[in-house]
Amino acid sequence: MGRMVAGLKPRGFTWVITDRLAVSERVGGSGFQHRRVRREEEITWLVEEAGINTIVSMLPANQNLAAYRQAGIATYSIPVGANVGADDVNRFFNILSKALARSHAKVLVHREVIDDTLGGLLGGFLVMSGLVKDPILALAVIQQILGRALGPEGRALIPVANAS
Repeated sequence: MGRMVAGLKPRGFTWVITDRLAVSERVGGSGFQHRRVRREEEITWLVEEAGINTIVSMLPANQNLAAYRQAGIATYSIPVGANVGADDVNRFFNILSKALARSHAKVLVHREVIDDTLGGLLGGFLVMSGLVKDPILALAVIQQILGRALGPEGRALIPVANAS
């Protein structure tokens, strides 16, 4: 008999593209809430329940990366701070494209919390990747998925159609 996998769904976990691209808050909780046991339970849930095999972490430094690799999850680290520049945006789009291009990739993108920056970058990715042609629709889609409105900082990360 295999042991029962409990696991714990990470806070804010939701699919952006069903069974391909998901988003959540930091695995294991953020700040003082972070607990190693919780992190392990959430990693178990991600692998066993959601089938996540790739994580794009936007956390500073290499937080959690060793734990992900130990669980057999491919990792990409792209620390994005408070002030997001064009270079950060392009790096994020490139890394996320690379992560999703892997065969059978199921990718989780996370930051400390799901904020305007993360929402805006995901909305921008929908436009950049051609999944959603219209930036206004991309904004509506990402707001619907995240269950919250994006402020000006998040909206600014969604490229205008035909931007060169």
